[in-house]
Order: sequence, then C-alpha cells, then structure tokens
Amino acid sequence: MKLVLAALISSALAFGTNAMAAEKPPIVLVHGAFENASVWGHVTAKLEADGYKVVAVDLPGRPGNPAAPDKVSLSLYGDTVVGALTKLNRPAVVVGHSFGGIVIADAAEKAPAKIKTLVFTAAYLPHDGDSLVSMANKDADAKIGPHLQINKEKGIASIEYSARADLFANGGPEGLRKAIPDLILDEPLAPLATPVHVTVGKFGQVDKVYIHTANDQVISPSFQAQMVASTPVRRQFTLQTGHTPFLTAPDELAADIEAAAAR
Repeated sequence: MKLVLAALISSALAFGTNAMAAEKPPIVLVHGAFENASVWGHVTAKLEADGYKVVAVDLPGRPGNPAAPDKVSLSLYGDTVVGALTKLNRPAVVVGHSFGGIVIADAAEKAPAKIKTLVFTAAYLPHDGDSLVSMANKDADAKIGPHLQINKEKGIASIEYSARADLFANGGPEGLRKAIPDLILDEPLAPLATPVHVTVGKFGQVDKVYIHTANDQVISPSFQAQMVASTPVRRQFTLQTGHTPFLTAPDELAADIEAAAAR
C-alpha cells in the first residue's frame, strides 16, 4: 500500500512539474540588421534550460535563409516571423533586437492573436509609417551613421569594418571585440527604408515590454527612452551593456525575457 501511495505521489508531482513547464509560453527570437539567428545561441540555451520552447528565426537574405537582396522585403520579414508563430500551438513571447523591433511590429500587425508579448531589446519601437532609416535619422546621439555604407547597385547596406567592434561590442571582452567584425553581415537594403504599417487596433493592443541598453552606440539610450515615452510599454528593464547584450550579458538578458514572459 505504501509503495502504491508513494508511486501516486511521485506521479502527481511529475504531472505538476510538467504542467508548470507546459504553462510557459514559447519564445520566438528575431535578430536585427547585420545579424542572423546565431546571435541568440547563449540566450536560447539559457531559456531552454529553464523550460521554454525557443525558436530563433533567420530572416531572409542571409546564409541561414538565403535570398537575393532584390527578393527581400520588410513584408517578407514579417511573414517569416508569422510563419514561425503559426507552427506553435499558442501565443508566443516575441523578442526583437534592433531593426527586429520593426519586424516584430509588422508581425504583430499581421497576427496579433498569435503574440502574447512583444519584447523590444535595444530595438526600434515604431509608429505607423516609421522605417529604420527615418527613425535612425532622428537619433542624434547614435554613433552608427557615419559608418553605414550603402551599395545601391548590389542592394545592400554594410558597416565600416574598423568601426564594428566599437559599435557592436563596446564594453565586451577583448576576444569578442576581435571576433565581432567578421560576424557582422551585409544587410538587404530595401527593408531598412520601408515604412512599417501598424494600427491602434492590432499592434497597438499587443502587450509590450522594453529592454534598454544603457551603453548603446547604435540606438542611443536617449532615443530608446524617447521611443518608450511615445509608445508606453507594460514593463521596462535596463542592461548595463552596449547594443549586443545577447553576446555580452546573455544570462541577464534571458532573465529579463523570462520576467517579461511571466504575465
């Protein structure tokens, strides 16, 4: 009898643990410009270890999801995120980094019911009609502008090689600073200049959280604060990092994403 009772208790405890894990929302990670899904590797590992199902999306136009620059659009980016959401069985927490903020806004406008929370991480938080280009032009404190190189013939944008470490790995360890220039990718040009369309009734109704990066050289802390003042969010966090916290503080970033998901 005691053995049967012990087995029942053990089974009940296991069921409770599995049920708690099942209650955690899936998390979809969306990289920014000049990046691919590999940037989320450490964050993904931490989130999965904590019981979350994680999908890191490779946007079209890079090695993990190849497409010619002239075939890539902001709408295609948003559709790619919606496609990842459609494969999940319930609303997800969707994290967007940098330009990924505009991409996840487009996805939220297209499929708001598939999203539990949008987490903007050192990201553009757009209004209707905003683009990366228009928003970057308003960010007087950003340092990236002089180092942005445009090749209209090839339809790509790139970052001056010598500036990449200071822009994307400021405050990071020397090994990262040496490695990151070769990790930065060329970016299809058209999506960067394309205005995003968002409405109060769709994107406006989706829950939003913002993770600030206090030492950011790409999207300045002052502009991050300005965006949040213009589009209120439910909760805010601040990491003492530059623009790539998934590389310089992945555990802290994962913790903030988990806190954003716990709603």
